[in-house]
Amino acid sequence: MGLIVGMSILLGCQFLGEVISRWLALPVPGPVLGMLILLIGLMIRGSVPSSLRTMGEGLLKYLTLLFVPAGVGLIEHFGLIGREIWILTITLVLSTAVTLLVTSQTLQRLARRRVSAEESES
Repeated sequence: MGLIVGMSILLGCQFLGEVISRWLALPVPGPVLGMLILLIGLMIRGSVPSSLRTMGEGLLKYLTLLFVPAGVGLIEHFGLIGREIWILTITLVLSTAVTLLVTSQTLQRLARRRVSAEESES
């Protein structure tokens, strides 16, 4: 019974995300909005229901299967990737650098905020 409830929560959040994305004609995929809805719901609740935890752990066991279509796509479009290798390489390096920069700056600001909050409590 727990798996059905957990799957219902996940699919319900994805469905709501799809409805909101299409209704508002947002350039964000429905599943991404669904994850955001799930995150907000879990933050409000303060914990993860056991049924959702069980379902999530079950899905994570088979996460590697999602890489099979990507691998097939790489093999199918190997020639195109070879022709565009420099553009792909530059894009990957720049996006990784930007991600690292934004993450490090966010972490530094949060750490400073935490230290100043602790100092004000003392």
